Amino acid sequence: MKKWNLIIDVGLCHDCNDCFLADKDEFVGNDFPPYSAAQPWSGHRWMNIERKERGQYPLVQVAYLPMPCMHCDHAPCLTPDGAVYKREDGLVIIDPVKAKGREDIVESCPYGAIYWNEEASLPQKCTGCVHLLEEGWSETRCSQVCPTGAIRLVLADDTEMARIIAAEGLEPFRADLGTKPRVLYKNLYRWDKVFVAASVAYEDTDECAENAQVRVAEGGTTVGEGATNNYGEFTVDRLEPDGRYEVSVTAAGYKPYTVEVTLEKSLNLGLILLQKA
Repeated sequence: MKKWNLIIDVGLCHDCNDCFLADKDEFVGNDFPPYSAAQPWSGHRWMNIERKERGQYPLVQVAYLPMPCMHCDHAPCLTPDGAVYKREDGLVIIDPVKAKGREDIVESCPYGAIYWNEEASLPQKCTGCVHLLEEGWSETRCSQVCPTGAIRLVLADDTEMARIIAAEGLEPFRADLGTKPRVLYKNLYRWDKVFVAASVAYEDTDECAENAQVRVAEGGTTVGEGATNNYGEFTVDRLEPDGRYEVSVTAAGYKPYTVEVTLEKSLNLGLILLQKA
């Protein structure tokens, strides 16, 4: 059968918060039994957006990570009594009647996607807009309003979804948790990997070194390559945090430049001056 899957492209998210506002518009003040009670006016972010700066001025990138409930296939929040249960279409639902008073359910989510409604004495979270899907919708409110196409709902069986995952290079966030989430990310490297960057110029002419070749190696093995642009800048991304790397810059007629770095986070090496050979 077709199941619920949400694809989020980290490279397309601009932190506009349209998804967050659409969620508020749908759920604040509205009950949708038997799937959800009204979301409170404040304190809940069923579609939360995390933010991260990468690098240092002037070579800086900003990444945004929308974080709804992951609707995990191996969800640690599920309860034997059905207070939290998983539907055949993949959605994980908190029953607003059975879960009443169960504040412990909030702490069961390793992603921090479950919130406590003090007034209603209820744990609450994203429902995947299940009430709309049952009315025939083919979008969630968040995917419907996303102006950049960063959020996409895919209703597909497991075989078709496996093909999409392979074709688009989709990844789960925090795969180490083993929860098998149904929210998958594209360009996740912008969040969980690091880059090394620099500006390169020729020392004798003080001109930008365009098309200088850059190699990043770990233990003698090349793990990233690039070239400087017309401003003499380069960025080599998708490197593992805390890795120790050798960065080499070469240009015809100039001495090679090599430096060893440990990338605890994304790093701008600053200005590299190549000396005449």
